[in-house]
Amino acid sequence: MSGVKVDLKDNGPILISGDIVLNDGEGNPIDTGGKACIALCRCAETTNSPFCDGKHKDCNYSAKDRA
Repeated sequence: MSGVKVDLKDNGPILISGDIVLNDGEGNPIDTGGKACIALCRCAETTNSPFCDGKHKDCNYSAKDRA
């Protein structure tokens, strides 16, 4: 998967762009809707797991570190 880019947003989601294949813990594919960029939740408050829905703003999520 060349050309994949991962960005960790300060106090926000993990953005992944490029040729994305996302699998669950059992190796089953998760539908990304064919999007070229997805945002994965880090705050654990999303209602659309594993995707970010912006709840980190409401719950005042603060990352312990930048990675």
